[in-house]
Amino acid sequence: MIFRQLHEPLSNTYTYLLGCERTGQALLIDPVLVSMERDLAELRMLGLRLAFTVDTHIHADHITAALELKQVVGSKIAMPALDRPACADIGLDEGAPLLMGDVELQGLHTPGHTPGHFAYLCHDRLFTGDALLIDGCGRTDFQNGDAEALYHSVRDKLFTLPQDVLVYPGHDYQGRRVSSISQERARNPRLGDAHTLEEFKGIMAGLNLPYPTFIDYAVPGNRQCGVCPPDVPANLERYCQQMSSSQQG
Repeated sequence: MIFRQLHEPLSNTYTYLLGCERTGQALLIDPVLVSMERDLAELRMLGLRLAFTVDTHIHADHITAALELKQVVGSKIAMPALDRPACADIGLDEGAPLLMGDVELQGLHTPGHTPGHFAYLCHDRLFTGDALLIDGCGRTDFQNGDAEALYHSVRDKLFTLPQDVLVYPGHDYQGRRVSSISQERARNPRLGDAHTLEEFKGIMAGLNLPYPTFIDYAVPGNRQCGVCPPDVPANLERYCQQMSSSQQG
């Protein structure tokens, strides 16, 4: 399998490219609109054809490139079935893998950051979106977030995977790129083995994070598979071209 981890620095979002060497097909997990040309250039360099874009959830801090990529190269838009808008081509369900040549992407429903959030397992790599971050997790104080649901998603589902599975998060704000199930179980300061549900709920309730700057425009735009809404005010228009940092906690 061909694999690339790509970083969008302004929103600190990781996009993941997975390619099938036999068929020449590729998919992108969590592509960002402002980095679309970078991703297309990477695909051309590798000699791959983009078959799918796959989002982990409805993002609040950037616009997905799913729709623009579909219009440019004809890729299909795949999203968790619970979130699937009319513009998406494929609704992903747990237990029904997305197959692309020799690449098999297993969806894992991991609610808590958002109700429809999915992580994706491919061989020994787990793409956790905003459910599980390196030494952290996504925030649960907007988009119908639920700290208890997130605790169980991570502890009862992700942490039961083989301990050597590599964890590739949707964001990192300290330049870290990869962790593992064993590492997160041992030392994650929010969700590690030493923490009870009540402790986790208290941690999440006490974060007091600022309201995400672009959420009121990113969420409706991403429900259209990646459209900058027409009502973006002048002082935020740059977010449609250049995403600013909006930490997920």
